[in-house]
Amino acid sequence: MLVEIRNLAKSYTRGGQAVPVLSDITLDIESGDFIALMGPSGSGKTTLLNLIAGIDKPDSGTLRVDGVDIAALSEADLADWRAVHVGFIFQFYNLMPVLTAYENVELPLMLAPLSRAERRARAELVLSVVGLADRMKHYPNELSGGQQQRVAIARAVVADPTIIVADEPTGDLDRVSAADILAMLQRLNRELGKTIIMVTHDANAAKAARSLVHLEKGELIVSS
Repeated sequence: MLVEIRNLAKSYTRGGQAVPVLSDITLDIESGDFIALMGPSGSGKTTLLNLIAGIDKPDSGTLRVDGVDIAALSEADLADWRAVHVGFIFQFYNLMPVLTAYENVELPLMLAPLSRAERRARAELVLSVVGLADRMKHYPNELSGGQQQRVAIARAVVADPTIIVADEPTGDLDRVSAADILAMLQRLNRELGKTIIMVTHDANAAKAARSLVHLEKGELIVSS
């Protein structure tokens, strides 16, 4: 099992009071799965995604990814772990505006033990996979929303991470562009075997996934 979550709980402090966000979450995610996390605003789905991605730590419970108890890692070790094992796709792309598409995709490889030629080969390959070989010298403001999200997908996969986490990846796109991005995620999952965990509030987007987890008020309601 790639992701093993047992009795996970998380709360945040507001106004001096603890506000529970997740309660007693137990979930397994297999390698090669494409899972959609659904639920209303405030249900804890993004918090769960952030915990799996090592952005945040749980208050209690265990969370193992590929056999590693990431909740037990130090902040420095966790940052190193994320750099190797997690590819991020965000709703608003989070591209560096002063960098070209190629430079944005190359960025995660800068700390890797790769030569400049190896970095170029990888970045050009993934940009070709997402259909942007002819746009690699363009800056984000010269690309459409759908094209920017494709760059973000290329950036997420260029380092060959263990898991890809996507937080509302189609939330800022029109219907056609959204369908294109979901088809691309399905291709990464089915053809390249990438494990994808996607947060979405859109039932149509969730249909692109292989399995569904529904959260309600911080509790796991449905897993199918």
